[in-house]
Amino acid sequence: MTRICENRVVVVTGAARGLGREYALAFAAEGAQVVINDLGGAADRRAAEAVVREIEGAGGKAVANHDDIADWDGAGRLIQSSLETFGALHTVVNNAGILRIFPFAEEPLDNWDLTIRVHLRAHFCVARHAVEHWRAEHSAGRAVAARIINISSGAGLQGAAGQASYATAKGGIASLTLTQAADLARYGITVNAVAPIARTRMTSEFWPAQVAKPDHGFDAMDPANVAPTLVWLGSERSSHVSGCVFEVGGGLIGLEEGWDLGPKVEHQRRWAPADVGPAIDELLSRRRAPRAVWNT
Repeated sequence: MTRICENRVVVVTGAARGLGREYALAFAAEGAQVVINDLGGAADRRAAEAVVREIEGAGGKAVANHDDIADWDGAGRLIQSSLETFGALHTVVNNAGILRIFPFAEEPLDNWDLTIRVHLRAHFCVARHAVEHWRAEHSAGRAVAARIINISSGAGLQGAAGQASYATAKGGIASLTLTQAADLARYGITVNAVAPIARTRMTSEFWPAQVAKPDHGFDAMDPANVAPTLVWLGSERSSHVSGCVFEVGGGLIGLEEGWDLGPKVEHQRRWAPADVGPAIDELLSRRRAPRAVWNT
């Protein structure tokens, strides 16, 4: 059987544990050479090295990297480590993230800043350095079949009570994905996002009952269920798919349709303030029922 990522080089951030680990293992199983990035402390560094050993034990190739990817130079070193170790770069999976829950009225500024940094800034820094390499390849006349896969969340797509900074960052990642896809197609780069539904350290801490492994039967919350979609999106087979956001978990692959103009009322003059209320009420009566905000 042909492995769909044979000889592709893949960078996965936040890959020491949870979903990132599953992505790395799945890419390696399909023939990719993988850069395992995880900052963390000593325990996470050992976990990243363990993922490398697991891949190598199965006959694959991997290397660990511990740079801070929200730091501009650190993200550059991550991309450079891929090029120096494996001589190429084909796919970037922007997975690293954190979640700390606070009601909006109580969220500290430092948590807001850290969450935006780890998610949005890191997604930008890593992708920006990767794109510099791919643009140079394109300018040199070499074929580029590059992939960026960003990790969003249902929290970012529909909001989440108690997760203002996290939901904002993940919503921003979805918008970033659409913009990158439009800007980068000319270079042979596709960009998509995935919102996973799975058991992770974060979800297990805050919602243990909802994500617990069942005593028997299909484990819908197993993070390994999400990985096959990531692998396909990171392969050359996905060249016709870009600017999409998928919700993936268990046996589900769902295509998000995102913000779209729904019911509308329009007339050819400026609205009087007193007339706006009845118009809004009419629109609300005609709209499709919205999905509930997470945790409500």
